[in-house]
Amino acid sequence: MAEKTRDVAATATLTLEIRGSDGEAWGTIVASAKEFKTGSVGFYGNGKILNPKGGAKYQVGTNIILVGSKG
Repeated sequence: MAEKTRDVAATATLTLEIRGSDGEAWGTIVASAKEFKTGSVGFYGNGKILNPKGGAKYQVGTNIILVGSKG
């Protein structure tokens, strides 16, 4: 079995800024370090953002997986 890739220099959280194609910010999501059930490692974040032009709310969920971390 191949050895898992780890990123020892990774931070504990990432802040993701969601912007429209016009550059206007819709909101930010904080993603925290996580070891997934699959064995992969990375970051997971979720939250709500708001369309600044129309006020519609969106729910966001994201997985950011370190390539090769499953092994």
